Amino acid sequence: MSLVLIQEQNRTLTSRRRPYGILARILFLGMDLFYGRKQTLSKFKVLEVIARVPYQAWEHVAYVAMTHQFSKPNFARRIFDFVRECRDQQDNEQWHLLILEEMVQKKGIDEGFLRYRFLPQVIAFIYYHVSWMLYAIRPELSYRLNADFEDHAEHEYMSFAASHPDLESKPFESDFKKEYGDFASEADLFRQIGLDERHHKLESEERIANARFA
Repeated sequence: MSLVLIQEQNRTLTSRRRPYGILARILFLGMDLFYGRKQTLSKFKVLEVIARVPYQAWEHVAYVAMTHQFSKPNFARRIFDFVRECRDQQDNEQWHLLILEEMVQKKGIDEGFLRYRFLPQVIAFIYYHVSWMLYAIRPELSYRLNADFEDHAEHEYMSFAASHPDLESKPFESDFKKEYGDFASEADLFRQIGLDERHHKLESEERIANARFA
């Protein structure tokens, strides 16, 4: 048990959620409609399939911009730094997804193809284009939607860890320890994922304030 991660969990659970926008509320309502309000490993997997999407959209837009702006080295460098940030965030969400998938398989959780394979891809496809269009209209709109999503995910993971004390006694075993990190328990794993989501939220909020990358 990590006292630092427990402190971060308490910090999240005692903090107010962001004032979610209409698009975020529609997304969360749809998630509850299709997957239930209860926090489960399978629902978290769907969250992670979707979570990578804005970073993919921003990365794509940035690469296009860099192609047209390479004659301005300083500006192109700023775009490239933005691309690296997007890639790091996307990779972090990917590790979350792989670890959750591994846990689902080890626990023998039965998931239907339509709800847990096909539908998440459809949602991610739509979310990608929404993120892309918002960015094209005004980058802050896309950053704000992502900050809402990451804030929601942060609270969901921390709440899950807090409401399942049995996870404290379950050791974290994974083939992805080397890449993602080693933790004393599954509870600490979920706290760390929640903390990752907070960091992503804060990065999006910083982009809102600074109107980056432009």
